[in-house]
Amino acid sequence: MNKTKAITRRRFVTTTVSAAAALTALAGPASAVAAPQKQAEGMRLTPYLLFNGNCRDAMEFYRSCLGGELELTKVKNSGAKGEMPVYQQEKVLNAHLKGGVLEIQASDWLRPDETRVLGNTVCMFLNGGSLETQKRVFESLSEGGDVTDPLNKQFFGTYGALNDRFGVRWMFLSNG
Repeated sequence: MNKTKAITRRRFVTTTVSAAAALTALAGPASAVAAPQKQAEGMRLTPYLLFNGNCRDAMEFYRSCLGGELELTKVKNSGAKGEMPVYQQEKVLNAHLKGGVLEIQASDWLRPDETRVLGNTVCMFLNGGSLETQKRVFESLSEGGDVTDPLNKQFFGTYGALNDRFGVRWMFLSNG
């Protein structure tokens, strides 16, 4: 096996396991610093990865390493087909790898007007919950940050994104 790939797989698995452990700890008993429970009620936090045209290859690689079920939707097979240029039709609009406690979502970079920067290719993705809950959390996290996509109704649900005051990218999706 190529040593570089072994290190990459090891780092990926270590990072994923660490993230899963952190999420498990968050779901455990309340800590000394209590957070408002109602703000995140019904929502799931999922890592969301952004790739430079190789989302399918990356997610198939992760599935081969971690197992799980992989669902992929290309731009050309989605409601965004008519809104996206021809050169982006083969790109992945959304990929979802799920198995056991593991869940990763991803897509290809689809913003031709913005440069993909290595630091903005991993996001925290809050999915589910009521629209009211999404709005409360969105507003809280946007305080002192930069709203890049206000919460708006899209063909796939209500979507919004922001960079919080610490530089962390957050994406939101509600079916409401």
